[in-house]
Amino acid sequence: MGLTKSEKFSAEQNELSSICKVLAHPARIAILQHLYKIDSCICGDLVEEIGLAQPTISQHLRELKQVGLIQGTIEGTSVCYCINKDRWLEMRNQLNEFLDLEFISGKNCC
Repeated sequence: MGLTKSEKFSAEQNELSSICKVLAHPARIAILQHLYKIDSCICGDLVEEIGLAQPTISQHLRELKQVGLIQGTIEGTSVCYCINKDRWLEMRNQLNEFLDLEFISGKNCC
């Protein structure tokens, strides 16, 4: 979405949209599930676990890191990633608030 269009929406709406966009790819979901399951930093290769090429995995990691869902450190050629637990809780709360919206009317509109 272009800058001029996103300015029409609140910061919360834009942030939730960014999170949902990142979560919309199954490879990113698989990466997050794997990181969550192991509950520690992974410095190894996700290629075998996820089954995609290294450049593809790297791109997905960049997207996840950009919205803050994962954090990583670079030491030489080794890159370690783990779930950013504080951001994970923020994301969960944002999604819960959005999904817990209640309909005001009991009417079925369609």
